[in-house]
Amino acid sequence: MAYRSLFMKKYLAEVLGTFAIVFCGTGAIIINEETSGLISHAGVAATFGLIVAAMIYILGDTSGAHFNPAVTLAFWAEKKFRGKEILPYLLSQSVGACLASFILHFLVPTNQHLGATLPGGPPLQSFLLEILLSFLLMLSILKVARGSKEKGMFAGLVIGAVIFLEALLAGPFCGASMNPARSLGPALASGQLQHLWIYLTAPFVGTLCAVLIWKVSKH
Repeated sequence: MAYRSLFMKKYLAEVLGTFAIVFCGTGAIIINEETSGLISHAGVAATFGLIVAAMIYILGDTSGAHFNPAVTLAFWAEKKFRGKEILPYLLSQSVGACLASFILHFLVPTNQHLGATLPGGPPLQSFLLEILLSFLLMLSILKVARGSKEKGMFAGLVIGAVIFLEALLAGPFCGASMNPARSLGPALASGQLQHLWIYLTAPFVGTLCAVLIWKVSKH
């Protein structure tokens, strides 16, 4: 019973963490649109970075603070995560993201996109950018989340800073998702599904490439 309870806490932590990230991050996008840019692009990027950092510190000890299907699969590929937990983690992350987006849709029903990630240019450009951004994000995660205790203490700050910088740099071009769950929720809630394939595939390619380079660099 205690073993089962431990696993349920992990999955609940992934639901809550992903919910918070999508609710706060895409909520900032929605508020920025509804207030004619009051938050600003930099403010939106900072919101994503800060909420990710906060959730890592709050829930990291419970679930490992993945909050991202591409990160979960990458940890499995790096042999740091059990295969039988992949599907429950992915489902938990998707539920958290979708719950956040549908609540935002209820709160602000007039908003068209609900913070959905959409290409700012050609789809191929966004696809390649999402691969590169996810690659860099996963490298930073592998460096700080699996190193010494001192590195782990700064994991939230480092990962949050990387997300902030990547969103600040590439957000206008591709949305800077780096997270399939973050893109899935707003796409389903808003019906903006035409470019969802980019954000459901590119982050996985990027994080798995990061694991490959990480393994090669250690040998």
